[in-house]
Amino acid sequence: MSGISQLFDPESFRAEGHKMVDALADWLKVTLNPDAETKVIDWAEPDAEYQDWSTFHSKDTEAIFSKILNRSIRIHHPQYMGHQVCAPAPLAALAAFEGALLNNGGAVFEMGQASCTLEKYLIDRFKSWFGYDDKGDGFFTSGGTIANITALLCAKSVMAEEDVWEKGTGRQYAVMVSEEAHYCVDRAVRIMGWGREGIILIPVDEQYKMRTDLLENNFNKAKEEGKQIIAVVGSAPSTATGIYDNLLEIGAFCRSKNLWFHIDAAHGGPSVFSEKYKFLMEGCGLADSITVDAHKMMMVPGLTTMLLFRDYRHSYQTFAQKAHYLWGNDEPEWYNLGKRTMECTKLMMSIRVYVILQTYGIHIFGEFVEYCYDLAGLFYNLILQQPRLEAPVAPESNIVCFRYYRDDCADLNEINQKIRRRILEEGKFYIVQTRLKDKVFLRTTLISPATGAKHIELLIREVVSIGDSIFENKENEII
Repeated sequence: MSGISQLFDPESFRAEGHKMVDALADWLKVTLNPDAETKVIDWAEPDAEYQDWSTFHSKDTEAIFSKILNRSIRIHHPQYMGHQVCAPAPLAALAAFEGALLNNGGAVFEMGQASCTLEKYLIDRFKSWFGYDDKGDGFFTSGGTIANITALLCAKSVMAEEDVWEKGTGRQYAVMVSEEAHYCVDRAVRIMGWGREGIILIPVDEQYKMRTDLLENNFNKAKEEGKQIIAVVGSAPSTATGIYDNLLEIGAFCRSKNLWFHIDAAHGGPSVFSEKYKFLMEGCGLADSITVDAHKMMMVPGLTTMLLFRDYRHSYQTFAQKAHYLWGNDEPEWYNLGKRTMECTKLMMSIRVYVILQTYGIHIFGEFVEYCYDLAGLFYNLILQQPRLEAPVAPESNIVCFRYYRDDCADLNEINQKIRRRILEEGKFYIVQTRLKDKVFLRTTLISPATGAKHIELLIREVVSIGDSIFENKENEII
């Protein structure tokens, strides 16, 4: 059998597939219920990791896949509390596996009948939860960054006073957004060619919410400077703090000024599925567009992002190009998604969400949100009981910021950076850090279904212990 024939041999695939699933199932069993020796991450410096892979020459697939498992972070581990990337449900991972082998492009219906149709079906199932009526529509795309820039491109096409798609930008356009918003909003504005002047950062209050009382003054100031504000972006929630902006107030302001209202709900949009936490998204029905990452709080692998529009007609105004080798006309067609999306080759993202929805029902998403958000509330209460810790704000989501603190220390930023570094190197936990008003905070996202109160208590003890050790060593060095 030739090399290519062997590469595509169904029986070889069957054998390798069984071995891989067995290995992943064993890995999952250990990861969800780890012993003390099972690390979240086996940290290595980048150059050392590169050297290790450079000297690995095995052609045995079992050894290759095993090494990848051993050198990757265990997101399903109960002490993974780092970035906003969920522990995918195994069922959704199987759907992604099926999609990877089928490899049907999703931009053109005839290349992706199942995935294109399921995108439409899922958006129709979900849109009413976000306050949209029958005119609402949307599609799946490759990540929150792509979704946000697509939404802002659409806002520009709809709201600009000139045909920017055909003639380019002839004046200074701008959007207003919280100073705590995700960096991709700033990046989107710069990609569109508006430069630094194209983004107007609105300060936040003591709770890290956008100060909506400042929107009017910033709008008038921009107008005096010759800028045309076309949109306001609300965060649901902001990335650093996990705090939701007041969407109802932002929406009312946008209506009063005839502005596009976009919500970056990449992380917290699925709170609409929770009876307990849906109030956080109050006002989302006023938005012209909403970004929701299913790979954050809907338990599916990345990248799987929904971009919803209140008026389906707007989504077709983003890209108005002729591509008759792909479709036969320029009319709106829900099934030819390339007319509305950045991608031409689109992954079969929808099947990952569909298999969970079809098997477990829509309320499984609300259950997951409630579990994670409730756990964050517990974490915050434990922080308040610990004299060596402080938190900048009570959490509204499953993102919790806190830091080691003591009155007799002037180098708290340095100590907290060292705490985070030592935790990374030891590998028992995985957390990240952020900076809020020039203060370094440790930042956690409680996003593994295996994480419970005992793991949070262990993390608190670990942070305090490491912090005390660093502080005492600094004091001894001074003496």
